[in-house]
Amino acid sequence: MRIISGTHKSRKIITPKNLPVRPTTDMAKESLFNILNNNFYFSDISVLDLFAGTGNISYEFASRGTEQITSVDQDFGCIKFINKTAEAFKMPINTIKSDVFKFLEKTTLQANIIFADPPYSFSEELFTKIPELIFQNNLLLEEGLLIVEHSKHTDLSNLIHFSYSKSYGANMFSFFEVN
Repeated sequence: MRIISGTHKSRKIITPKNLPVRPTTDMAKESLFNILNNNFYFSDISVLDLFAGTGNISYEFASRGTEQITSVDQDFGCIKFINKTAEAFKMPINTIKSDVFKFLEKTTLQANIIFADPPYSFSEELFTKIPELIFQNNLLLEEGLLIVEHSKHTDLSNLIHFSYSKSYGANMFSFFEVN
């Protein structure tokens, strides 16, 4: 895994083999950030990274100048790894060890970009619950984006606030906006 752009461009991050993760591929990540780069000034936004895993997406935002990043994951090993990496790279990433659904039910934290990368094996019901909770609790700021990563076998286009989706190999990103 490597950081694509920004102050830490090309830095490789070696993740422990025992983490229960499936990091976003470099190709998909680069394509995603090309889209975001055209719509946001990274230094002016806040980011909520759900199912953060290795912290791959959080590091990319931090490298590009985002200073308000919150990474949420329920796995202690993932949180520990993100904290260690963020400290080593001097990145402003705040971590929260929590079940993402419980976190979304209770938090009042709002963000310009909310990125969710749940396990691809999630049921359609669980995938649906992510945008439902985010919009029900007004966690996405106006003109912000919720991005849900999933396999191409999952279709989220029928959900409220769905805007569009992009496919990159086996990865798919569905974008949601406040209407």
